[in-house]
Amino acid sequence: MKQALQFLADAGTFYLATVDGDQPRVRPFGAVAEFEDKLYIITNNQKDVFKQIQVNPKIEISGMTKDGKWIRLSAEAVRDERREARKAVLDANPGLRGMYNEDDGKIEVLYLKNASATICSFTEAPVSFTF
Repeated sequence: MKQALQFLADAGTFYLATVDGDQPRVRPFGAVAEFEDKLYIITNNQKDVFKQIQVNPKIEISGMTKDGKWIRLSAEAVRDERREARKAVLDANPGLRGMYNEDDGKIEVLYLKNASATICSFTEAPVSFTF
């Protein structure tokens, strides 16, 4: 988990894919955090991405670092409704505090479950792991 967390943090922007009916949907994300040994992402419950995850929690994430490595990550996104989880994710991403707070009724934090990831590059063998 820590390897994926660090990779996504280093990438800065990564792309999260969901399914909307029979249509894939991809959008940029940038906030990740660790809480209780789980990798978390954050979104707004008014966005389509959250609604899509509620229907089908299977997601994929891809991102690339400046050194030319990329990650492919598959997981189930699980909603965590606890205030302490929202606070921990916001504390790890203070730039979001201008838009959200843990009690605003808008933010949702989701941890990744049954995750598998592969980090690839053109010059090194792929590294795969699960968490």
